[in-house]
Amino acid sequence: MSFANTPPPPYYAVIFTSQRTEKDSKGYKRTAELMVELASKQTGFLGVESSRDHDGLGITVSYWDSLESIKQWKEHMAHQKAKEKGKKDWYSAYITRICKVDRDYHSI
Repeated sequence: MSFANTPPPPYYAVIFTSQRTEKDSKGYKRTAELMVELASKQTGFLGVESSRDHDGLGITVSYWDSLESIKQWKEHMAHQKAKEKGKKDWYSAYITRICKVDRDYHSI
């Protein structure tokens, strides 16, 4: 894992928390990689951080410059298809939170 290189605030974070199913994960890893690749090409994308534990609980945080950029990514056709596949096959539960980052500090 690496830290996203975000600009000084304000910016936005989309926090996607999910619980993987025990079903066959065929295509999951490649789809996740493709979504990061596609998101990184979208206007307003600032970075992503992601982690999943051994019990299947995962958190992915993507960073964006505006709510409009987040909306455009949400409506991207490939992203829509991946979300439907996730609902159907890969996640037993998930929640998405959108937050405005007003301040950050670090020691990297």
